[in-house]
Amino acid sequence: MPRKIARILIALRKIRRRLQGVDVLRVWILAVVIGIAAAYGVIAFRFAIDAVSSLAFGEDEGGVVSGASSLTAWRAWAAPVIGGFVVSGLLFLAHRFQWLAGGRGQGVADVIEARAVSGGNISLRAGLAAATVSAVSIGAGGSAGREGPAVHLGATIASILYRKLGFTAKHRRALLGCGAAAAVSASFNAPVAGVLFALEVILGNYALSVFGPIAAASVSAAIITRIHLGDFPAFAPPEYGVIGTIDVPLAALLGVFCGLVASGFLQTVERMTVGVREFAQKRNISYLLLPPIGGVIVGLIGVFYPEVFGVGYEAVTKALNGDYTIHLLAILVLMKGVATAVTLSCRFGGGVFSPGLVIGAFMGAAFGAGLSELFPDVTASPVYYAMIGMGAVSGAILGAPISTTLIAFELTGEYGITISLMVAVAIATLITQWTCGKSFFHWQLSRRGYDLSEGPQGIILKTMRVREVMEKMPPGAPLPAEAERLEAGQSLGEALAKLNEAEEHGLPVVDPSDENQVVGYLSRVKALAAYNRALIEENIEHHT
Repeated sequence: MPRKIARILIALRKIRRRLQGVDVLRVWILAVVIGIAAAYGVIAFRFAIDAVSSLAFGEDEGGVVSGASSLTAWRAWAAPVIGGFVVSGLLFLAHRFQWLAGGRGQGVADVIEARAVSGGNISLRAGLAAATVSAVSIGAGGSAGREGPAVHLGATIASILYRKLGFTAKHRRALLGCGAAAAVSASFNAPVAGVLFALEVILGNYALSVFGPIAAASVSAAIITRIHLGDFPAFAPPEYGVIGTIDVPLAALLGVFCGLVASGFLQTVERMTVGVREFAQKRNISYLLLPPIGGVIVGLIGVFYPEVFGVGYEAVTKALNGDYTIHLLAILVLMKGVATAVTLSCRFGGGVFSPGLVIGAFMGAAFGAGLSELFPDVTASPVYYAMIGMGAVSGAILGAPISTTLIAFELTGEYGITISLMVAVAIATLITQWTCGKSFFHWQLSRRGYDLSEGPQGIILKTMRVREVMEKMPPGAPLPAEAERLEAGQSLGEALAKLNEAEEHGLPVVDPSDENQVVGYLSRVKALAAYNRALIEENIEHHT
C-alpha cells in the first residue's frame, strides 16, 4: 500500500511538471503576441499624435518646433488652449462613463499600481481613453512625453489578451511587464532598454523566469516597428571629437548639475500639482477648467519658446547640432521644466521621460558649450555632454538609472559615452534620491496611499483584507457596543495596528454593513502567518 501511494505521488509530480511546462510555453507564445499587438498599438498612438499635431501646427510631432515658429503668435498660442478644451471634454466623458478614475489621464504609475495592487488588470476603456487624452494633449502642444501613455497602452493590450486565459497572478504580472517592454521598445526602437525598463520600473525585479518572455515581447515589438518605421536611432548626433581623460570627471560634474535640475523639476511638479489642486478646491473650480487654463500658460511660453511644445525631440536634435546659444539653452532648461509642470498639474495627458531627455539635452549642451569657450580644444564637444545630460536627467527623474542609460545609448546609437554616462546617471540619481526621496512614479503612487520604495511589504499590508485571513463564524448574538472589533473590509495593516493598540491576541470581525454582527475572528498569530506567507511568495517570485 505505501508503495502504491508513493507511485501515485510520483506520477502526480510528473503531471505537475508537465503542466508547468505547458504554462511556460503559453506564457512565451502570448508574450510574442503581446509584443506584436503592443507595437501596432504604439504605432497607431504615434500616428494619432502626428494627426493632431498637423492640425494644430501644420507639422507632425517631429517638426512641431518648426511648425509653431512659422505660425503667428496668436495661432501658436491658440493651439494648446483649444487642445485644453478638447481634453476637458474627453475627461468629462471618461468620468461620466467611469472610464478614467478621478477624471485624469493614466501612465506608468498606473501600470505599477495594477501590477502591485489589482493583479495586473487594466480596463480596456481606461487604456483607450487615456491614450486618446494623451494623443490630443501632446499633439496640441502640451509639454509631455509619449512614452508613459505608450507604456500604459501596451500594458492595457497585455491585460486584455491574458485576462480570460486562466493565467496565475504571477504570470499575469510577467505578461503585464511584456506589454510595457514592448511599448518602450516600439516607442524608442530600443529593445534592450524595453526589457530592462519593464524589469527595473514595472516589475521591480530581475527574476530569470520573467526575463525570457519579456525579452521575446520586446524583440517582437522592435521587429514590427522596424518593418513599418525603419531601423534608425531617434537622434543622429554629429561627431563629438576625441574623448580625453578629463571628460570623465567633467561628466561627473555634469551629473551633479543634472541631479540638481532633476530634483528641482520633481519638486516643481509636486508643489505645482498640490498647489493647483488646493487652489481649485478653495475657489470651487472644476477640474474640467484646468486643461484650458494650462493651455493658456503653455501657449504663452510657447509663443516665445516653441521648443516647449510637444515631445520636444526636434529641439533635442537642434541642441545636438549646436543651433542654440548658451544663454538660450539655460532659458530653455527653465521654460521646458515649467511648461511640463503646468501641463501635468493641469491634467493634460502625457509622461515625463521625454521632457527629462529634452531638459537633459539642453543642460548638457549648455555645460559643454561653456567648457568649449573656457577650454577650447581641451574637452569633447557640446554634443558629447548633451547626450550625457539626456540620460542623467531622465534617469534621475524616473529613478531608473539602468534602463535610461541603455535608452540613451539606443536613441543615439553612440556607445562611446558609456563610462561617462554611467557616472553621470549614478551621481544624478543619488542626488535626486537624497533631496527628493522618491522617483516621479513613486511620488505619484504615494499620493494614492501606496509606498513601494521599501519593497512589497507595504503593499501587502494595504491590499490584503481581514475577510481573506479571518476564521469565518456563523451569525451569532450581536456584539456589545463597547467591545473592540475589526471590520471585514479593513486592511491587514490596520488590523495588526488595532490588535497592537488593544493589546489583544485576537478580535472578533464584524460585517461593515452591521457593526454589531460578528462574522469571524482574527488572531494575531493567523494575521502574522498570512503576512509571512505573502512575503515568502513575493520573495520567491522576485528571485526565481
